[in-house]
Amino acid sequence: MLQGPYGSLDRDRPLFRLPFTSFAVGTVLLPLTGLIACLFISLVYHFEDATYTHCHVSNYLPSISGAISLVPERYIWRCCVGLHSAPRYLVSVAYFSFYRGRFSKRLPELLLSGLALLCSLTENTGLLLLTYVSSTETYSAHKNGFVVFIGSSLLHMLITCRLWQVIRRHYVNPEEVRSFRWKLRLFLFNVGCCLAAAYFFTRHNKFCETGVYTLFALCEYLVVFSNMAFHMTAFWDFGSKEVIVATPPEDKRY
Repeated sequence: MLQGPYGSLDRDRPLFRLPFTSFAVGTVLLPLTGLIACLFISLVYHFEDATYTHCHVSNYLPSISGAISLVPERYIWRCCVGLHSAPRYLVSVAYFSFYRGRFSKRLPELLLSGLALLCSLTENTGLLLLTYVSSTETYSAHKNGFVVFIGSSLLHMLITCRLWQVIRRHYVNPEEVRSFRWKLRLFLFNVGCCLAAAYFFTRHNKFCETGVYTLFALCEYLVVFSNMAFHMTAFWDFGSKEVIVATPPEDKRY
């Protein structure tokens, strides 16, 4: 018997499939490439505006807020963060599903998994807020978005390290052990960079010393880069998985 153009075999074949490793790399490369492009353009073409400080002391690096508030840097950064945000939300849900499978009979870890999901969603939303409301437009909204992003990011990293510590105790997969070790290192490095950035920012506002804001900007870069690297560990966590768009079987439709 001849089958129509949309026979059962064609209907059941996945419409789209992508290795999760490629998905993870692409998701992280979007903001990474955007940030590097913004910093480069700011330093080469908008150095005076990007490195301006309120107390007029010498500064040699733009803060991220300063770099992404200029044109065309503003639009490059918004485009990259906007494109990467949807996959980030998807990864957050994927991690929650992963944790539910691992901790189906462990209530404390299940509750932590839910909190990790909430922190991850909040982190991404805070990033969108500080991205689409620049410091030169509405400073208070931009500042609140930054606080939400940093706070939820640190809490998400802490909870994730705790969950993976439990996973490491009960599973011997070398990929998972490597993932936990790098998560812990990146979390501690991120915390150290956040504390250093807060110190230099406070010192700059209090004493207005030459070069201190440059050190703040450098620490801010390291905070963001280590945050990206932390999320990149999904490369190991879901290395054997794929992102698939497919038609569900007839008997599984609800």
